[in-house]
Amino acid sequence: MPPIIPLATYRLQFTAGFDFDKATEVVPYLGALGITHLYASPLMKARRGSTHGYDVVDHGRFNPELGGEAGFARLSAALKRHDLGLILDFVPNHVGVHFAENPWWLDVLEWGPASPHAVSFDIDWDQLPYRARGGVLLPILGSAYGEALARGEIELRYDPAEGSFSAWYFEHRLPIAPERYDEMLRMIVKEADAAEDDAGKQMLELAARYRGLRHPTRKEAPVFRAALRTIDGAADIIERGLAAYRTGKDRPSQTLALHRLLERQHYKLGHWRLASSDINYRRFFDVNGLAGLRVENSGTFKAIHRLVEQLIAEGRLQGLRLDHIDGLRDPAQYCRRLRHLVRGAQGGAKPFYTVVEKILWEDENLPRFAGIHGTTGYE
Repeated sequence: MPPIIPLATYRLQFTAGFDFDKATEVVPYLGALGITHLYASPLMKARRGSTHGYDVVDHGRFNPELGGEAGFARLSAALKRHDLGLILDFVPNHVGVHFAENPWWLDVLEWGPASPHAVSFDIDWDQLPYRARGGVLLPILGSAYGEALARGEIELRYDPAEGSFSAWYFEHRLPIAPERYDEMLRMIVKEADAAEDDAGKQMLELAARYRGLRHPTRKEAPVFRAALRTIDGAADIIERGLAAYRTGKDRPSQTLALHRLLERQHYKLGHWRLASSDINYRRFFDVNGLAGLRVENSGTFKAIHRLVEQLIAEGRLQGLRLDHIDGLRDPAQYCRRLRHLVRGAQGGAKPFYTVVEKILWEDENLPRFAGIHGTTGYE
């Protein structure tokens, strides 16, 4: 067994080019050097192509680009054979957002405050300038909103596998609220001149069943999408009918139609420079693509630590390095909860090596956080 307190650590930065199997190959060498613990960069699923792993999009899964669960199992077995412990660099205070990979963030964009994941983010829904409807500002555009819209850079698409609609700005996915599907289907069928086709009639009948404020609801939406997917010929009609929202030069009515649709979403698109004045969600420092997590919420805490708890219980994780604990609303509460989680996973009050990334000023001492052995050295 490796010692509880590391005698010598070696940090490995995992990337798609240096994955779990590559790390497994160097474990014997690290053991021969006298290393007692492998200190790993974040291993949870991060944004595709991440070179550092701190833009986590799913705390509950190993990064598939690193080899996923199977690859980690091989690395874990090698560490055990050579009597090395594992210290994980863990990110409790933020997640990577925007783009198309964070399921929590996409759900919040789709359902707004009604999303069960909305509580996990600090979003001031009513603080959205120049708009009567609440929402979250997305400062992702490279130009003014009107310019991006007129140039056709914002595109409405249909996913026939999901039965869902999303607007896309290059690699950024922006889910359309299902409560707008009925009006969209009517416009699409009209644009495609398919009102007399069997598929078109079924699409209009489906839209009519869910008319009214906030329909389909979250419970009704899966049924709606499943019904849309089963309509033979619907995907072809939608492909033609989406021209009603296809913006571009000399297409003013289509540009206005897409604008009106976007204005009725739970988000508002804006130029990236607006982040300095109009941002209404908490970020990691001033990085727009990293949204702060409300880890003080017990449900959020439990969800993002589920995999960590499992690894501790299985004896595959011997320590944690906590990223930027200053970013948490209540670091002391977090540390108490974490110690309780660790003890529950271990089955008793056993030592578990934990250090924090806490920037200390010249005359500042580390607070007595429960279960914390020290800092990572940012004095």
